[in-house]
Amino acid sequence: MLTSLLAKGFQVSFHSHAEAILSVDFPEAVAEIETALLNLRIPIEEVIGSGGGETKGTQRLRRALSQLNWPKFKFTIKKIINQEERESISHEIDHVRTMPNGTRVALEIEWNNKDPFYDRDLENFKRLHADGAISVGVIVTRGKSLQDNMKGLVRRFLIERQIHNFDDLEKWNYAPTPKQKAQIIRRMQRDVDPIGFSDAFTDKFVSDKYGEATTHWRKLEDRVNRGVGNPCPLLLIGLPDTIITFDEAEIALAELTSDNQTDP
Repeated sequence: MLTSLLAKGFQVSFHSHAEAILSVDFPEAVAEIETALLNLRIPIEEVIGSGGGETKGTQRLRRALSQLNWPKFKFTIKKIINQEERESISHEIDHVRTMPNGTRVALEIEWNNKDPFYDRDLENFKRLHADGAISVGVIVTRGKSLQDNMKGLVRRFLIERQIHNFDDLEKWNYAPTPKQKAQIIRRMQRDVDPIGFSDAFTDKFVSDKYGEATTHWRKLEDRVNRGVGNPCPLLLIGLPDTIITFDEAEIALAELTSDNQTDP
């Protein structure tokens, strides 16, 4: 199952009999997930210039899933005693696949949030599964290779685009804050072991934007291994570094700046 993703370097992990459930009851849903992810590409320009949230690539992934009948879905669970509503709880899930027989698979994409978002997702899956609302929960996040190689990807971007200073960087839709600039300059000008702009910027950028406290494979795996979300059947998918591309350059930049100009 998901062999095409594995061949492309994706991480795939099943928990609480999720593999058996998906293979028997949801083969169509699995094929749709695989199709959407195999087409995923994120230009390095979007990693650098996408602001604090999702890249355009993950937004395209969301659109692809929606087109494959995985829309946003709001679950509302009510407790009624003697025809009187005593409690109502709502859970909004970004992508839910509802099969003809009414069974459902829920999916969340955690590209770059703070890692406590995993607790929210897993606890939501646990409650929805306990109430019979979903059969399996799926989380797609940055995989180990992508997290571990993020500095190398950013450094390659600086070298290939011939970015040597802050002025060169502005063209690519990213401007460090005054505090970040000061910290980068301090590392470049320190008396002991000063470093060049590319290393100073890369270290600061990655630690601030894609640091250990954000959503990536190790943080998710730690929670699942501790039993968070148990016993909901889970499928975890880690995005590999191979989804990051370096061929788009000006095209990707034009899309970023165009979107920024038209956003309210």
